[in-house]
Amino acid sequence: MRGVGARLYILKPLSWVAFILTSVLALLFLFFQNQSPHQSSLLSLGLQPPLMATSHSRRLGLVLWLHGLGDNGPANVPIKSFFSSIPEFSHTKWLFPSAPSVPVSCNYGAVMPSWFDIYEIPVTAESPKDEEGVVRAVRNVHALIDKEVSVGISPDNIFVCGFSQGGALTLASVLLYPKTLGGGTVFSGWVPFNSSILEKISPEAKRIFSSIYWSFFIKLSCGF
Repeated sequence: MRGVGARLYILKPLSWVAFILTSVLALLFLFFQNQSPHQSSLLSLGLQPPLMATSHSRRLGLVLWLHGLGDNGPANVPIKSFFSSIPEFSHTKWLFPSAPSVPVSCNYGAVMPSWFDIYEIPVTAESPKDEEGVVRAVRNVHALIDKEVSVGISPDNIFVCGFSQGGALTLASVLLYPKTLGGGTVFSGWVPFNSSILEKISPEAKRIFSSIYWSFFIKLSCGF
């Protein structure tokens, strides 16, 4: 057992390094994908594209980061420090909301931060799903997005990212938003709804399928 414990001790920090590196690559992928060909060519030459003659809020990008089960928003704030030296993020606003503390079925009813209920772990395609809770959480995420859009941030400059349960909520939030967002990044997440929800996906939201970047990690080393 000592050998197994040692391997897990090594795997845990390595998994977080992989998570951080993948986060950087995924967000860069999404940001560059939303650059115009002219802007991308300038960036490839090491030049900065000229700022458009629009309001500051229109130039501003938003990253909405959704944490995993039992975690909280403030604990994830250091993630943005890995992007502070990257020019493409110089006009980026970050939001790290926290889930409400509620009883969670898979943890024997223990109260903890959770976006919606999880009935069993591991989560499989056959696992029962708290679709009502997911839809309620999606509405809350959409309210945050709508607030930023109301002050002038363009929806196509808004990127939703999430880890584990937050990744599952990211997928639902991006696909059920009535407008096309800039992109979504799902880390070690899953599909939190049944096929019936697919009917609610708008044509505008379906355009984002090509922008969703998936990254799955070994549950043994990362957990929920």
